[in-house]
Amino acid sequence: MSDTTHDGAVAMTARPSADDALSPSQLAAKYGLSVSGARPGLIDYMRQLWGRRHFILAFSQAKLTAQYSKAKLGQLWQVVTPLLNALVYYLIFGLMLGTKKGIPDDVFVPFLVTGVFVFTFTQSSVMAGVRAISGNLGLVRALHFPRASLPISFALQQLQQLLFSMVVLVLIVVGFGSYPSLSWLLVVPALALQFVFNTGLALIMARMGSKTPDLAQLMPFVMRTWMYASGVMFSIPIMLKDKPSWIADVLQYNPAAVYMDLIRFAMIDGYGSSNLPEHVWALAVGWALLLGVFGFVYFWKAEERYGRG
Repeated sequence: MSDTTHDGAVAMTARPSADDALSPSQLAAKYGLSVSGARPGLIDYMRQLWGRRHFILAFSQAKLTAQYSKAKLGQLWQVVTPLLNALVYYLIFGLMLGTKKGIPDDVFVPFLVTGVFVFTFTQSSVMAGVRAISGNLGLVRALHFPRASLPISFALQQLQQLLFSMVVLVLIVVGFGSYPSLSWLLVVPALALQFVFNTGLALIMARMGSKTPDLAQLMPFVMRTWMYASGVMFSIPIMLKDKPSWIADVLQYNPAAVYMDLIRFAMIDGYGSSNLPEHVWALAVGWALLLGVFGFVYFWKAEERYGRG
């Protein structure tokens, strides 16, 4: 179409387009456009994560190596730190406060060290999860990848650190008279279930910590309370035998206590099944599935919001 202006020039006007009447969403649908950074479907998200499995493993190993790179003892601190904690707890709780309550040293020392190592696995996964997004904003904003890769890799890092500690734990347990047997094989499924539980918890904390960085300051107090309520330094049934039975049941059913008790039962000869809550394996599987599935879905729901102010 053309129009003649007052000076005789010819001005061309654009022909109306069929797109002019379409809304932005209709235009996007017509030309196959999608929102940048939009959350994919849950199944697609899982496929993307599987495609990044090599990155997740490499990232966790790099973080593990860098964690103590400036310390003179290097990776030995992965083992020394929980051992020092166990020594302090033994002196304070075992000797001064008498929390071993008649448990012989050949059982109490492995009992205590196992509790410290296993609870530290959960504690470290939670603390790393809180900072997984907020502490890696540069990476989140610079690259496009499934954000769940970060808390999962941090949980995997803590699992690798625990496996280093397990070598020392085996030496301690054997040194106090509990020798390898078929029951030790139960450690594998117990740790696998705890890893799933820890990963779900790390995903939950990663989403919460991405919007509330101050959560990292609060969590040490929460984790310390959880530790004292989980029987790390004492046997819950023995310590609470004079209290209403439901109190001991509640404390034994909490997931940290469940996974500790399973590994203690598997590795320590003097720690029999009478120390375990009823249906302990069902509890272990239930906690892992509940936190693993819920944590993953809860994190995925906010996928498009991570790193955006």
